[in-house]
Amino acid sequence: MKRWNGWGDDKNNFSFELTQTSQHYIENIVGKGTPLAPISLADAIAKVPPSKAPEHQLINTSAEVRLRHCTGQSIPDWIATHSGNFDAFPDGVAFPKTTAQVHTLLEFAKQEDLIVIPYGGGTSVCGHINPVNHHRPIITIALSEMNQLIDFDELSQVATFGAGTLGPDVEKQLATLGYTLGHFPQSWELSTVGGWVASRSSGQQSLRYGRIEKLFAGGTVVTPKGAIDIPTFPASSAGPDMREMVLGSEGRMGIITEVKMRVTKIAQQEYFYVAFLPNWQTGIAATRDIAQAGVQLSMMRLSNAVETASHLTLAGHDTAVKYLEKYLRLRGIANDDSKTMFTFGITGSKAQCQSALKITKQFINQHSGVYIGTALGKHWQHSRFRSPYLRQGFWDIGVVVDTMETCVDWSAVPDTVNTIESAIANALTPQTNCAKASGTSEEPEKIHVFTHLSHFYGQGCSIYTTFLFRMGKDYDTTLKRWQLIKAAGAQAIVKQGGTISHQHGVGKDHAPYLAAEKGELGIAAIKGLCQVFDPDKRMNPGTLV
Repeated sequence: MKRWNGWGDDKNNFSFELTQTSQHYIENIVGKGTPLAPISLADAIAKVPPSKAPEHQLINTSAEVRLRHCTGQSIPDWIATHSGNFDAFPDGVAFPKTTAQVHTLLEFAKQEDLIVIPYGGGTSVCGHINPVNHHRPIITIALSEMNQLIDFDELSQVATFGAGTLGPDVEKQLATLGYTLGHFPQSWELSTVGGWVASRSSGQQSLRYGRIEKLFAGGTVVTPKGAIDIPTFPASSAGPDMREMVLGSEGRMGIITEVKMRVTKIAQQEYFYVAFLPNWQTGIAATRDIAQAGVQLSMMRLSNAVETASHLTLAGHDTAVKYLEKYLRLRGIANDDSKTMFTFGITGSKAQCQSALKITKQFINQHSGVYIGTALGKHWQHSRFRSPYLRQGFWDIGVVVDTMETCVDWSAVPDTVNTIESAIANALTPQTNCAKASGTSEEPEKIHVFTHLSHFYGQGCSIYTTFLFRMGKDYDTTLKRWQLIKAAGAQAIVKQGGTISHQHGVGKDHAPYLAAEKGELGIAAIKGLCQVFDPDKRMNPGTLV
């Protein structure tokens, strides 16, 4: 069973404990944290109020089930599930097995005037699935039972899945047929194929397989006004694309029940490599050149100097890192904390991979970089889905970890990174705008901030910034600290003209900033579209817009 107040499954054996080196490294930067006492599952269940939901054979109103479906994985969600300070609970949770049952539930919601929240894997980090207090009863419709490969058109390479199919189950079912979807967001282990569509997800290897909008070929959406069946055209010029109305809709129009995905034969081989560039500016230039040249890589990631240093330290392999530093010095990369780590993947036939590696190494050499092979690449591959688990390790020593991400054109990348990092690093300084607006009187707190570039395009790339800060004296103070940091980062993104999200979606946390990129008329158009399919405003209110 999925953990009720953290990431992962209760039965997994992954250790959350940080190494002594990692703990000392972070404490030397932000100070020693003090963990806050968590509430027990039993005490949390006791906080769930009586259900207001009318009886229905498909709706479960037990307190524990409602508790387990009231939050996602954002920092406010973690604070709620550890402190017991919950905003609201669904009054019931339904687990339909078919599209027909989803239709029945929406008809029941219309008849009884219920609020409806669609629920995939529960991995949202920006408040997509959280109920808000409402005079109408709230039901969550969880799609976890709709988790099978329904149909496979091998000639067209289109696979139809139930929208509640988890990432590992998608790949497992396709692998038996010799195919892959190739969509690997960091939440892959616990997120669903329907959730990826609803939130416009992006996978780590989008350079090869494409973002979710390239993979999503069609499917079925059940709305309060009826079902939408989106056919699988390879391409069309027949007016606006119905797929685009569904992508990123975040449950505001209806519930995605079936998705038709464009799949690919499993590649002959796949390897991940690491190189080091002398500094951040050179790293940006090298990766931009590679992206704009169209080299056939499956993924790229450029860590800035602080992230490079942090990852090498937090990896916990002190002796190996010392030998690496020595080798890089011999090859001309100075050990002055300015080097950047470039991780890249190559996937395809043997000939494709050989050609892509040769070309990439040429670009690395042209930018005075040092290629070091697959050793660190294998480490990245092995741990690519483990970062969400590490949040627990830091949490247990009184340190909070979170991220913000955006996407901008290449011409804006350097200044945007600097602006976001500066805003976040100074968010808990009393003289900053966000701190002044909140009226905070706390002493300044140090925040550890670092960034990497990923999801590269000819036009630009995504910017993914991680920040760590100490918990406050209590959960309310900790939440206030997070709110100040989040606001500072979001305002910096808006100031720089970036999108408020490249891959996590909007939810409730990012909704206040959406108008800055969509404009007044654009927001009106989105609201109008929601009104067409959900005139009674019962679908996931407060999310997106």
